[in-house]
Amino acid sequence: MTGFRKTKYHLQSLCCGERFEDENWELNCPKNDEPSLIRTIYDDKQLIVNDSLPGLYKFASWLPISKTLKGSGTPVTYKSTGLADELGLTNLYITFNGYWPEKGAMMETGTFKECEAYSVCARHNANTNGVMVVASAGNTARAFAKVCSDNKIPVLICVPKDNLNALWFSQKIDPCVKLIATESGGDYFDAIHLSNLACHIEGFYPEGGAKNVARRDGMGTTVLSAVTTIGKIPDFYFQAIGSGTGAIAAWEANLRFLEDGRYGSTKMKLMLSQNAPFLPIKDAWEANSRQMLPIDDQEARKQVEEIVAKVLSNRKPPYSLIGGLYDAMRDAGGEIFAISNPEAANAALLFSETEGNDIEPAAAVAVASLIQAVTEGKIDKDATIMLNITGGGIEKFKRENKITYLDPLLVFPLNPDAQSVFEKVKDIF
Repeated sequence: MTGFRKTKYHLQSLCCGERFEDENWELNCPKNDEPSLIRTIYDDKQLIVNDSLPGLYKFASWLPISKTLKGSGTPVTYKSTGLADELGLTNLYITFNGYWPEKGAMMETGTFKECEAYSVCARHNANTNGVMVVASAGNTARAFAKVCSDNKIPVLICVPKDNLNALWFSQKIDPCVKLIATESGGDYFDAIHLSNLACHIEGFYPEGGAKNVARRDGMGTTVLSAVTTIGKIPDFYFQAIGSGTGAIAAWEANLRFLEDGRYGSTKMKLMLSQNAPFLPIKDAWEANSRQMLPIDDQEARKQVEEIVAKVLSNRKPPYSLIGGLYDAMRDAGGEIFAISNPEAANAALLFSETEGNDIEPAAAVAVASLIQAVTEGKIDKDATIMLNITGGGIEKFKRENKITYLDPLLVFPLNPDAQSVFEKVKDIF
């Protein structure tokens, strides 16, 4: 495509500082087994915004990609008046990820998981003849299904059966996309376990989750949108978290802007939130524990059943490893809020009334945490605030389009036999 040049970058391990090339879909440090993220180091130390490229790809200079794909939207940042006035804030900026054509937001799956998918699927990939395996609680599955379908990229998607209502689309999904599920009563962790088994099949490879630099840098475009719109790095960053990968991505983008040098020297405080009673990250953080605290599997599944924001249900988040959420919080500072279902519902209604569009439950949890922070006097009313609306306009999109659902080809028990998974999954491809 005119205007696109392959991004120049290399990778660096955060455990030992080793620098290496992105030759084979690298997800880990090649020389150290210590749990650690790897990070992208871009040749362009200052962000180049190329408006001639479509959607997300205008930020290509800080994306680890070798091509562009069709159909991409981009995060849209605007200064709030309605919600800001309601809360008495003078510098509230909303970064909207979803469907809102009137504001230029064209993510048809209604979620910032498209930022991940369009970046991951455009990354240099040595597994060109293989099948990518993606585990999801719902929104990521919808995003990858759409992007892979539109661009004919073979993918196996694993989700909990109870979250299949998230697999909605306005157009038929291409057969290159295969969906399997774990039986009712399972959660995101069970879908991850199923995906890990599938990755042992010859020719199948893991998308990588938080370990995939393209996923994190794709999510980080929310901060690229905000900073380039506002003209400086915000003081506070609000987002609801399941795995916390989006918050890690925001922190990493912030560090790049510090090196860029044109947008100030602020480290955004990470004001994160979880949907009560499922609070594993909050509990670990408030215990000042690098390790996640133990929780019984059945108790965790029961808590997940209770929360309205099902996508915020990761029991094994990238919290403890080097460069993970614990390190991000320790470096940037911030807080993790507990938001009840009623608080989220009230926040969604307030956003709709003051801003004019619907938001999904996880985004409502973030709005509720902003309300809580203001009410409790935890932020200055003149502070520059970025509110990451991670999903919105879904009901608007559904009203304007005929919706179909993707059904799983196979449903597995919560503790499936590995050999059975191998044989049945191979058959569907």
